[in-house]
Amino acid sequence: MNNEILITGIGVVTALGIGLKSQIDALKSGKSGIAPLSLFNTSHDAKVGEIKYTNDELIEILDLPKQKIFSRTTLLGLLAAKEAFDDSGLERLKDNNYNGLRIGLISATSVGGMDVSEKFYKVYREDTSKGRLRELIGHDCGTSTQIIADYLGITGFVTTISTACSSANNAIMLGARMIKYGMLDVAVVGGTDALCNFTINGFSSLGILDKEPCRPFDDSRAGLNLGEGAGFLVLQSSKTIYDKTYGIVSGYANANDAFHQTASSAEGEGAYLAMKKAITMSGLRNDEIDYINVHGTGTPNNDASEGAALIRIFGNDVPPFSSTKGFTGHTLGAAGGVESVFSILSLYYGYIWPNLNFVTPMAGTELIPETSCIKRDGMKSVITNSFGFGGNCTSLIFSSFNNKPHVG
Repeated sequence: MNNEILITGIGVVTALGIGLKSQIDALKSGKSGIAPLSLFNTSHDAKVGEIKYTNDELIEILDLPKQKIFSRTTLLGLLAAKEAFDDSGLERLKDNNYNGLRIGLISATSVGGMDVSEKFYKVYREDTSKGRLRELIGHDCGTSTQIIADYLGITGFVTTISTACSSANNAIMLGARMIKYGMLDVAVVGGTDALCNFTINGFSSLGILDKEPCRPFDDSRAGLNLGEGAGFLVLQSSKTIYDKTYGIVSGYANANDAFHQTASSAEGEGAYLAMKKAITMSGLRNDEIDYINVHGTGTPNNDASEGAALIRIFGNDVPPFSSTKGFTGHTLGAAGGVESVFSILSLYYGYIWPNLNFVTPMAGTELIPETSCIKRDGMKSVITNSFGFGGNCTSLIFSSFNNKPHVG
């Protein structure tokens, strides 16, 4: 029996809400979560995809100790990872030590506990005798991962990946590889990131924040909207017992165009190599790709580069594609996790999600993303792209199980 990598659980939280149903409802209706920033004060005019719950409210939802300090990144990750874990049915095996399954957690983040650190330094800067130094323990990216592992009772392989905006896709890829080569039976994989002043200020300094809702792949695109959220998958070896599956991880690849710290090459070399190698690994033909969830940040550089890569691979027959960042904003290190969930939902339920705010194709291309939600039965394979600073590009391919599309 082949050791296929099954997707047995998914969980997500974004500006569209908490849980899978809220995401599906918003994606189908075309309702965006982009709105003016309200979580904290900033001098920047920013529209973002923020989750409309305070940290205290999230702590209450998760039934965590109220006296303990948690970073927002941790709280969002806990929500999505728990939903994925519960969805997989593994929770019922917890008291039996998961029947001996080797379970690992690979979580991704770029922000880590920056929001907690910002609050500490605001107090400390005014009076160095104040501020709880213990709060800075949560600053490290790995802290959120360890808390999620403890919450889920995962005591095996636990690690954190931080490769900018490709982080969660790389976490999923690592989990898939470890299962493929017999190192794990189950991998909880994905990413989590929260909004904070650091990221708002940083992306503003790069001049790539759009004051209006972002317009991926549109000729008038002027930048991105930042967002926050978390998305996790439960991957499981087909050699183990499982109840259901959303599909399989059929292909993956990571590449780097080694062009610039914060820009992609005009030819889209990294994006091209990542997609091309993932397709080759999957054994699929180009015409067997039913949908591409593109990285599509809405910045002039990213969309032009990714568009060039799509044309290099598919020519005049680019599959239906869209960016879902007009719904959630760019969730940075969590983007691959969130958009992998969206891609799996697309595959499983047979929907192609709309690319919001698109009007005019980019100059020099004829690329037109899907602009309304399309029901398409019989979908068998989808690609999701996440491309990070430093040229780190990762593409994943999800396919239906046993080449049979879900009916329902």
